[in-house]
Amino acid sequence: MTAALVPDEVLRPDRLELGEGIRWTDSASGTVLVDILKGRLLATPDDPAAPLRELARLSVPLGAVAPVADRPGTWIAAAGTGICLLAPDGTTKWLARPEDGAPLAMRMNDAAADPSGRFWAGSMAYDADEGAGSLHRVDHDGTVTRVLDGITVPNGPAFTADGTAMYLADSARGIVRRHPLDPATGELGTPEPFLTVDDGSPDGMTVDVEGAVWIAVWGTGTVRRYLPDGRLDRTLRLPASQPAGVCLREDVLHITTARIGLTAPGPYDGAVFTARVDVPGTPAAAYRPTPEVA
Repeated sequence: MTAALVPDEVLRPDRLELGEGIRWTDSASGTVLVDILKGRLLATPDDPAAPLRELARLSVPLGAVAPVADRPGTWIAAAGTGICLLAPDGTTKWLARPEDGAPLAMRMNDAAADPSGRFWAGSMAYDADEGAGSLHRVDHDGTVTRVLDGITVPNGPAFTADGTAMYLADSARGIVRRHPLDPATGELGTPEPFLTVDDGSPDGMTVDVEGAVWIAVWGTGTVRRYLPDGRLDRTLRLPASQPAGVCLREDVLHITTARIGLTAPGPYDGAVFTARVDVPGTPAAAYRPTPEVA
């Protein structure tokens, strides 16, 4: 029998269309998140009742960001049809647009840096066409490589603390896979199924200091903690049906939700939730570019 958790009272007034990509960073911005289709990068003020603070707004969808090491206020972003560096003044430098010219209308989705400082970003069709999505890796020199294809809706990725494994969800198919990862080269090994969700779609995820994986399960109003062997450990139930992103800021779990697609959204759909937990997390990894990636 799994332990049940309940969220704290929702105090922030914001309700997001598609809130995802939430990350606790050790930068001055603290905890950041995105409202994907509106292209907004947002930060959570320390005052739990204060509205979210807009850091940047792009003219294209913004899937997720990671801080860039040793460059305060600069982010690497999965945005539009590719990957860019987002400067403190909001200007962008595109590293690559691998989904330009695709036969279907595509956009970037969830993304994260691994402990070795590479950036990984998923892409998907706007209409979530079967198998149209991919996973892209950004190496230290800024090279962008398509490393997996045939994914429908990629979410995550999330990484073990030692960087030797990556968890990646294909949300539309209800599956999370665990991929061996070589920290020295960034090469992926043969994946194995980690878990399958039958009652919803696994979405954003994060790994705590015990190696357990917290997963937002879209369509169920729950966030679930799975042990490293895939067993369900505990469930957090929310008054919002579409949890989409999770992160741990020490021992506080932060959850984003979405209103998109709901014909009659409830008062908490699209809200950002928090809940105290007993196993903490660590700050999100930064992208570590070589000096020539200006």
